[in-house]
Amino acid sequence: MPTLVLVRHGQSVWNQQNRFTGWVDVDLTDQGVAEARKAGELLAAEDTRFDAAFTSFQKRAIRTLWMALEGIDQMHIPVTKAWQLNERHYGALTGLNKDETKAEHGEEQVRIWRRAFDTPPPQIDPSHEHHPANDPKYAGYDPAILPGGESLKMTTDRVLPYFNANIRPMLDAGANLIVSAHGNSLRALMKDLFDVSNDDIPGFEFPTGNPLLLELGDGQSVESARYLDETRAKALPEFRSGANAQSGRDSNPR
Repeated sequence: MPTLVLVRHGQSVWNQQNRFTGWVDVDLTDQGVAEARKAGELLAAEDTRFDAAFTSFQKRAIRTLWMALEGIDQMHIPVTKAWQLNERHYGALTGLNKDETKAEHGEEQVRIWRRAFDTPPPQIDPSHEHHPANDPKYAGYDPAILPGGESLKMTTDRVLPYFNANIRPMLDAGANLIVSAHGNSLRALMKDLFDVSNDDIPGFEFPTGNPLLLELGDGQSVESARYLDETRAKALPEFRSGANAQSGRDSNPR
């Protein structure tokens, strides 16, 4: 039974400042570093041996992974960085304070931009410094594939093909894997693994620096799921697990 651990990066500087972050490569706060190291301690208590790790191109997720792997003395395992695991791009909202944006545009409009599954924010100008085409990390990529603003659906549409092509086959082969990523890229994985509806998935939150440990069965069905720090756990979707099935798996279309 393969194990998959999903961990959202520790608190970032712009998390702390309540700003829309997206693809801007901000670093961890001191609290974020502590959360990342705590993730390593929590994983060490599980004594799981990982075969490989995956993360995004963004330093807050990369550093969280480094510290988690250091905490379990498994820094030798292969690590793959993929921009497809990046956070959702918040378009023209990038860098704005969320409360100030609510005051300007209204709470309902900001709620739609943040939480509607298929409504993207206003696109950022291609010449803006926060457009990924102007970031040296993405210089080798066709600007046409780099987003200027994404809905959760658009994020899911890039995360899941990468997962299915690169991560799922390793799980099928029995590998234990850890993925360090972001709130919305992890929502995309949760949506697929737990079969969550379009309407429901925006409501699920990933706490920073708190590993979610999944035990997977045949066909990568979720057999068990738990946050390792119960004091900072968030609600999980219901799922079916053989004889221990939870009732009411959502049957709405994805």
